[in-house]
Amino acid sequence: MKIQHQVNTAGSTRPIVSFSRFNKYYGTYHVPKDIDLDVSRGEVMVVIGASGSGKSTLIRCVNGLETYQAGELHVDGYDMPNAADRELGGDRELASIRRGVGMVFQQFNLFPHKSVLDNVTIAPMRVRKRKRVEAEAVGQKLLERVGLRDHAHKFPGQLSGGQQQRVAIARALAMEPHLMLFDEPTSALDPEMVGEVLDVMRELAVEGMTMMIVTHEMGFAREVADRVVYIDRGHILEVGTPTQIFDDPQQERTQTFLSRVLRH
Repeated sequence: MKIQHQVNTAGSTRPIVSFSRFNKYYGTYHVPKDIDLDVSRGEVMVVIGASGSGKSTLIRCVNGLETYQAGELHVDGYDMPNAADRELGGDRELASIRRGVGMVFQQFNLFPHKSVLDNVTIAPMRVRKRKRVEAEAVGQKLLERVGLRDHAHKFPGQLSGGQQQRVAIARALAMEPHLMLFDEPTSALDPEMVGEVLDVMRELAVEGMTMMIVTHEMGFAREVADRVVYIDRGHILEVGTPTQIFDDPQQERTQTFLSRVLRH
């Protein structure tokens, strides 16, 4: 059943993310290619495609973890500097962009020597200059939100993989992002732990969080996405609602990809 969620446009019709003639090169390797794509505020966009198609690179460019060489990328009202601009020191807006963008990776990337609560509060204290008491109060609420308040004083190594990924989500939310990026957040988890992470993401969708999600969880994509983007060999081949993409794909390569992944 399709999840219904709130859409908060924050008083603006301007897309929160906009790619225009966007290109990324690794030497002679070229993905993504000529991307034109907008993400609206409050939208849940799911990006699918085979490994190496450029889908993870696309969202990593949104918070500046990867540079790009040609075209334009606008994020949350800022112009993302391209590779040439950043080499010349033109990356002053990058910190502003990152403050409004949360990201959850395949690996949890938690500090192993710090408690769960410390992992959640360290960025708000250092980057947003929150007082410890304030940061910890918010951190406790976020841990409760992801079902881990009772684990606040444990260390990451004492948690399961699914629990660690939920801490990573709480850590990203602690920065009060306008946009959340998820790069295959369940791919490193044992199958029995996938559901607990997807449940948290479903709740974020219901609450109206703007999200770009790269995932191989097709059932989840059908359930939460407003739009699904299929990328093949760096190009966007098809964009549509989950019903359009999963039930009536127009491109032969989309049909082949889905027939392969939906068999598993």
